[in-house]
Amino acid sequence: MNLEKVYQPKLTEEKIYQLWLKTGFFNPDKLPGQRKKKFSIVLPPPNITGSLHMGHALCFTLQDILIRWKRLQGFKALWLPGTDHAGIATQYVVEKELKKEGKTRFDLGREKFLEKVWQWVEKYGEIILEQLKKVGYSLDWSRKKFTMEKDYCRAVEQAFFHYYKKGWIYKGKRLINWCKRCKSSLSDLEVEYKKEKGNLWYIKYPIKNQKAKGKSENYVVVATTRPETMLGDTAVAVNPKDKRYKNLVGETAILPFVEREIPIVADQRVEREFGTGAVKVTPAHDFLDYEISLKHNLPQIQVIDEEGKMFNVPKEFEGLEVLEARKKLVEKLEKEGLLVKVEPYEISLPTCYRCGGILEILPSEQWFLKMEKLARMATEAVKSGKVKFVPKRFEKIYLDWLSSTRDWCISRQIWWGHKIPVEGEEAVLDTWFSSALWPFAVFGWPKKTKDLEKFYPTDVLVTGRDIINLWVARMVFSGLEFTKKAPFKYVFINPTVLTKEGKRMSKSLGTGIDPIYLIEEYGADATRFGLVWQVKTGQDLRFDKATIQMGEKFCNKIWNASRFVLLQTKEEKSLFDLRPKFSPSTKEDKKMLADLKKTVKTVTKNLENFEFGKAAENLYHFFWHKFCDVYIEKAKERLKDPKTKKQTLESLLFFLLKSLILLHPFVPFITEEIYQKLPVKNKKPSIVVEDWPS
Repeated sequence: MNLEKVYQPKLTEEKIYQLWLKTGFFNPDKLPGQRKKKFSIVLPPPNITGSLHMGHALCFTLQDILIRWKRLQGFKALWLPGTDHAGIATQYVVEKELKKEGKTRFDLGREKFLEKVWQWVEKYGEIILEQLKKVGYSLDWSRKKFTMEKDYCRAVEQAFFHYYKKGWIYKGKRLINWCKRCKSSLSDLEVEYKKEKGNLWYIKYPIKNQKAKGKSENYVVVATTRPETMLGDTAVAVNPKDKRYKNLVGETAILPFVEREIPIVADQRVEREFGTGAVKVTPAHDFLDYEISLKHNLPQIQVIDEEGKMFNVPKEFEGLEVLEARKKLVEKLEKEGLLVKVEPYEISLPTCYRCGGILEILPSEQWFLKMEKLARMATEAVKSGKVKFVPKRFEKIYLDWLSSTRDWCISRQIWWGHKIPVEGEEAVLDTWFSSALWPFAVFGWPKKTKDLEKFYPTDVLVTGRDIINLWVARMVFSGLEFTKKAPFKYVFINPTVLTKEGKRMSKSLGTGIDPIYLIEEYGADATRFGLVWQVKTGQDLRFDKATIQMGEKFCNKIWNASRFVLLQTKEEKSLFDLRPKFSPSTKEDKKMLADLKKTVKTVTKNLENFEFGKAAENLYHFFWHKFCDVYIEKAKERLKDPKTKKQTLESLLFFLLKSLILLHPFVPFITEEIYQKLPVKNKKPSIVVEDWPS
């Protein structure tokens, strides 16, 4: 059977994917042979609001390489797909649609709004899963999961009640991050900090009784980036080692405009280098100030409400938006001679990771999960080697966060999500609370299912560094708490795909690249190979389209070399039997066999060490330079001799077959298309279940 002159991905890929679905080999239960060892990966569930981006394409391609490789090695290999309901993100999208109609969710009411969300989910929720098929991902679609399915919802409830009965989940008024647009609390990890130009205001706070004591200065100067919050100050703090303020510690300052008497305290957390070294303490609107207040028994006075407006303040500031209040307050400070100076200062503005709105820090009645013991468990799992990070340096991000994490605010004041299972409660659980259960809930936990027994713990998690704390750490302690087992052995942190200039890709800024467009232009295999080629050091990669073009040329080389070999076999009347042990008959055969063995050993080791780029490079050089440039060229002479032609064809087909199997995890479509045309006896139904060369 001959190949067409030119490889055309568009004519091949859809047809081949349908072949794979028909064979059912993505389902480990339908794989041929004994397959006593298992290998499992759960897909990091993309949000139902999302479409495929370059980060997904890289992360998921690496997982597909691993799962196809293990399947070829004879493992009972499972790659389980699914999507996350993405609470805030999905609600935000649906609310934007309603806004076009001049409505809000409150106009509809909770029940009708949720009906709208489900309609949206049914229409758009699986777009990204369909895109995954275009890239050739060998996911077991029969086991597809969604975090809002009934079984998964039961798992979330079970987890909540488990923690609640242990006394680890509690409701209380504590300082939280609040998004006034989403009207919801956010955990610390859902806050994105944006660098912006701001100011540092230097303000005089009068000191009580200083003149009576014969002191020359009757005020202390504090520096702040948020003067409007001074109306909620309950202290001034200095570093105990700061000699400038040694005599002021223990004195009392008078808060301007409020005339509240506040103490001057010493606390080692104050940075002497910041501003004047004296800082205002507003416990109700700053996390560090809150901690200082606990140590010094200071009151917490809230002056900004959930709408982002001033309250509990002098009448002239009551009801003003924060920035309005700031402007008015600064004008009054200047008028009364209390403003010393203003300096430009770069600030880190806390924003909502979903809607981009500026956040307020304020006290709120919320549900929290105690983190002390859970953090200790997750820390020990990595320190003991139960869970290994690759590259190892990413352990530090994980361990640093766990060593300083606060109790986790798990309640959200939105409507889409897992409702907190307490009577009369209107809030839902943080999306990350449910996705923390993903590695075992997808297998049916809390039920003791066959899949849970067979495929959990999973073997590898491949993900990005930006969710090491948001997701990875939480999965680790959840797995240990609920199953007594770490949820995976390895965490491979894939590089972040940056623009060629080294900046983060952004669709809104027009710097994002859609992998589906690349597939349309170059084919899925070329896109996959070009992406993986750049994964060399574990560092972030600067995306270069040239490697995709190189991948396209390589696919054409695979096609042309295979076409040449198949053309030589067209006159043969019987199929070639390549299953017996290969016996080299020429020095070229012996050299090629030695190169094959070396490549198998090297590539296997590369994949065991998650060195995907090196594996791709080794396969490229083996096929192009060893097989095509040398072996095929020398075989051409032997093909002319009738005495050596048959044996030469067998050798060519043998090395071509082994090459296709080695290449298959990286370029699955083209290798399957060629495999189906090979004139070989005892061929498997698909290259998917071939045998990895030993």
